[in-house]
Amino acid sequence: MNEYVFVCEDSIEGILSGVYEAYSFKKENKIKSHDSLRLAIKFPDICPLFAEYVAIDTNFENAEKVINTIRKRFGEEAYYNLCLAIASCFEEKADAVYHTIELGIRTNDRHVLDRLSKDCVQKAFKCMRASANEMHHTIEFIRFMELDGGILYAKINAKHNILPFVMPHFADRLPMENFIIYDENADVYGLHPSFKAWYLAQGVAPLGGMIKTTAAEDEYQELFRRFCKTIAVESRENKKLQTNLLPLRFRPNMTELLKFKQTNE
Repeated sequence: MNEYVFVCEDSIEGILSGVYEAYSFKKENKIKSHDSLRLAIKFPDICPLFAEYVAIDTNFENAEKVINTIRKRFGEEAYYNLCLAIASCFEEKADAVYHTIELGIRTNDRHVLDRLSKDCVQKAFKCMRASANEMHHTIEFIRFMELDGGILYAKINAKHNILPFVMPHFADRLPMENFIIYDENADVYGLHPSFKAWYLAQGVAPLGGMIKTTAAEDEYQELFRRFCKTIAVESRENKKLQTNLLPLRFRPNMTELLKFKQTNE
């Protein structure tokens, strides 16, 4: 049996465009089962025998049709969780999401994401959980600093593409602020003008030397650094527990911890 692999862009719209094309291809070619169809986000170095790879262009109209179907069949929460799965960095996410959607439609199961005994759902859940965990950690550990001009600025370095899920949280809580969140790993800026809708910008010139904090910001950072040093009880230090509660990879962008480390050196 020939296998068809649809290679799509690594984005929500790209993967859902792939889902639409897979359904259309199955119908046009009268293929009996979706088992012979797969989705991927990149071409392999060596293509296996009896597998045909097809490049899929992102089509926002087709992606919107799939989004409407997901919302109608499974609800808003399921759609949100599937988007979290797509935001993960795992290569199997596209195929897992595709076959999870197909399973839910075929069985008419509104709670298809609860079917963890199914391999595709289990993989989609793994992707979703990884993105969700990092999103919650980022929201807890993110640190803003005030730049000249009153703009709040924060930098993250996320493994997964979680910036689109982090921005609504702070836009809801800081509607009156002009703020920027920069994902260094994805090279994407999240921009929020005061009392306006937030948006993402990619491929723009880095801020670089434009990042200059105010005197008040420097003073507050120093006060916070001294506070952290003052309340620390050296005899009760537990580095293993600290690492479990606050993973090391989040610390370089946590202003008070970075300066605290530099001071101790």
